[in-house]
Amino acid sequence: MTEAPAALAIAVAARVPVLLWGAPGTGKSSVVRDLADAMGWPCEVVIASIREPSDFAGLPVVVEGGVRFAPPSWATHLVESGNGVLFLDEISTAPPAVQAALLRVVLERTVGDIALPADVVVVAAANPPDQAADGWDLSAPLANRFCHLDWAVDASSVAAGFVTGFPATKAAELPADWTSNIARSKADVAAFLAVRPGLVSVPPTDRASAGKAWPSPRTWEMAATVLAATRVLGVVGGVQAALISGCVGPGPGIEFLTWMSELDLPDPEVVLADPGAFEAPVRGDRAYAVLISVAAAVASDPTVERWNAAWKVIGVAAESIPDVAALAARMLVHCRPEGASAPAEAAVLLPLLLDAGLV
Repeated sequence: MTEAPAALAIAVAARVPVLLWGAPGTGKSSVVRDLADAMGWPCEVVIASIREPSDFAGLPVVVEGGVRFAPPSWATHLVESGNGVLFLDEISTAPPAVQAALLRVVLERTVGDIALPADVVVVAAANPPDQAADGWDLSAPLANRFCHLDWAVDASSVAAGFVTGFPATKAAELPADWTSNIARSKADVAAFLAVRPGLVSVPPTDRASAGKAWPSPRTWEMAATVLAATRVLGVVGGVQAALISGCVGPGPGIEFLTWMSELDLPDPEVVLADPGAFEAPVRGDRAYAVLISVAAAVASDPTVERWNAAWKVIGVAAESIPDVAALAARMLVHCRPEGASAPAEAAVLLPLLLDAGLV
């Protein structure tokens, strides 16, 4: 088996919608159900090909002179449970009208007039168009709401599973405060996109690529989320690459990870712990990434001590790269904690901030 099961578990733990692409009969549905069982969650299986748009948009019902959109039973069950997996099987066989109705379900987590709980995650499965029964190409807007994972099996794993049993599906357990790491990951993505602005949004130009992962601000945010989750779990290599590429596409995803590895960025918490030892990087994109990640770390937990430490770091950078320092300073200005006094470094950068219109 490939790294897809581990990537699926991490995406589900991070509450990122996932779409599994694989041939029929390769165990996608079984693994999704097993994962839900491992988490102690209910799994509501909805076959997209036999549903109508009203099964996702809600059925119009006249109530006291008005109209409300009644949700289907599977949505009501998930709301009552408070958590669970909504498994949209055979999504590539759903006609365009049903795909359009799914847009709000996947992104806004809304079914009819009710909202799904935050601990309900959407997982979908699809066969490649040439292997699906009466399949449709996935629309670009719907595809852009998922992290796409290729589901493949190898002969040795299947053979071993038949003899000794297939391994149990394991859930990924993230600590309660893991989301505090998302700010750092977003800063890394922001630094990369500052260097490669052409990858911010690249809508597909052909039908074949429209239904797969492609970069947009939405999917870059998803990439930052799964990057934070893998960092917390200490996951690197193929699983991390599958998740990042599954959000923004193989080309942009690998380029981002390569850029990250070449920069070898320090942990912003280490920099904040000893700002006096900070040395401004010579390379511009590395300097940008370090300073923005430090500012983002403070913004996620803005105490007076951390805020002052960040200003010391920015003060060092301002001596050699004032323009980059000014951008990070702007972020600190907007997250000033109560009781913090303006540091001397802020006064030095104030003219530059005013000239650039940043404050």
